[in-house]
Amino acid sequence: MRPFVRSTLFAALAALSLAAPGGAWAQGYPSKPLRMVVTFPPGGAPDILARLFADKAQLGQPVVVDNKPGAGGNIGADNVAKSPPDGYTLVMGTVGTHSINGSLYSKMPYDMVKDFAPVAHVASAPNLLVVTNSLPVKTVPELVAYMKANPDKLSFGSPGVGTSVHISGELFKSLTGTKMQHVPYKGRQFAIPDLVGGQIQVMFDNMPSALPMAKEGKIRALAQTTAKRSAAAPDVPTVAESVPGFEATTWFAVFAPAGTPSDVVAKVNAEMKRVFALPDVLDKLKTLGLEPWISTPDELARFQANEITKWAKVVKESGARAD
Repeated sequence: MRPFVRSTLFAALAALSLAAPGGAWAQGYPSKPLRMVVTFPPGGAPDILARLFADKAQLGQPVVVDNKPGAGGNIGADNVAKSPPDGYTLVMGTVGTHSINGSLYSKMPYDMVKDFAPVAHVASAPNLLVVTNSLPVKTVPELVAYMKANPDKLSFGSPGVGTSVHISGELFKSLTGTKMQHVPYKGRQFAIPDLVGGQIQVMFDNMPSALPMAKEGKIRALAQTTAKRSAAAPDVPTVAESVPGFEATTWFAVFAPAGTPSDVVAKVNAEMKRVFALPDVLDKLKTLGLEPWISTPDELARFQANEITKWAKVVKESGARAD
């Protein structure tokens, strides 16, 4: 082969190899099971969403849910951040792991933006301000009055430092000028028994977890944390109706490790849009108080940037720290 022809052929092959991550990845993807990391224990909203997707996904390979709780979700998120960027490891990120924790922790094991490829925003939900049944309050104004008369007497639980459940409580204290002790747990399933038993008295739990228990009468729901009342609980007022300016929405979104091929991200995004548009899935989300919104990767990136700015301000004003 003549030198000119040989060099031209090599150049063409090189160009093809550089282009391969575009179309070639998606054609053979997935060829093995996917792992969806949930950064909290089973039973909470991120776990519910991950398992709904795992049950309904039709990618030709199973989706395995892997719960890796701890450090306000940082352990599981860091595991995904450091995984190969091949589309086989995803994380059901939360408002904590991907917008709050960067401001709350002085040292983060990962960068909330640079170490991830956005895949899709999945759903959002209010937190529900709930109290133990033995606490003699039935409204937010009554709770505020009780806390002012008994500073630091009450404790509020959360499934970890930096979670929306934790920061909702810090925001409440800041806006009402009240004091109560934060008690972080390794997951909501450890906090709820103490709330029911009265060892802690207050919690700003995710609505999908707390609403069924409130309906059963095991705990008392005082208010929801979004600006407007959720259709899942139209009779429960918002905190803002008594505490102007209070608003805290928890959200859940899927991320892949940074560098994951864009066509693989697009394939997962398309399947998420299909799954979360299924009538039975929508009915399940509505019952739990989850509002679905399956975004594009670019929409998630813009949304996340705004959330990071918003929660950095809340953390600074509340004075909350994780370490």
